[in-house]
Amino acid sequence: MRKKVKILNVAIDTVSREEALKIAIGYIENQSNKRIYTPNPEIVMIAQTDGNVMRLLNEGDLVVPDGIGLIIVSRIKKLELKERVAGADLADNILKFCGKEKKSIFILGSKPGVAEIACEKIKEIHPDIIIAGYFHGYFKETEDEAIIEKINNVNPDVVLVGLGAPKQEIWIDKYYKRINCKLIMGVGGGIDICAGTSKRAPIAFQNLGLEWFYRLVKEPWRLKRMLVLPKFLIKALRS
Repeated sequence: MRKKVKILNVAIDTVSREEALKIAIGYIENQSNKRIYTPNPEIVMIAQTDGNVMRLLNEGDLVVPDGIGLIIVSRIKKLELKERVAGADLADNILKFCGKEKKSIFILGSKPGVAEIACEKIKEIHPDIIIAGYFHGYFKETEDEAIIEKINNVNPDVVLVGLGAPKQEIWIDKYYKRINCKLIMGVGGGIDICAGTSKRAPIAFQNLGLEWFYRLVKEPWRLKRMLVLPKFLIKALRS
């Protein structure tokens, strides 16, 4: 059984990037219907005042630390998290596996038209992947049933949900038992990255744990959201 550690009462798996991918592949190969969540400090802080978010994170089948703040706290408090497991990297490696093994995917999220472009780009990179379908993320709650039916009609192996956190996690938690897939995962802005409408930080920033700073420079409107990071560190280190 995998070991988990708790940071501000959120249980996170102590896995490396390679181990996380191996677990995800196991889900896809074993008819699992499993959930992967990729919390960062912002989501962990939301969970402090939202019991539903706290509950669903702790019920996730694989919960990986996507945020350098979690790793900093782990190292200072000797909590054994191995490394940052970026959701974008994990999703990209899952797509590589799906391409290699001719598995099918469904993309849900981003602005109208972007999911379609993302699917085209993914197909260019992984010609053997099966694009089962896609739907944008600007839908109303009244459309949920139609979206579930659309997904189930094509029975994909993997569903990637990019609605932003914690909306995507809440949606996954609400409906995953009714969705015919082997793995469903929240990917945040990963759909935009696949489509080329958004870019990740250069590798140097990623390796230094400064991807958040790069995004802040490129998107200054994120400042208010980024202010949660020092609050998280103070709260987590005092806990």
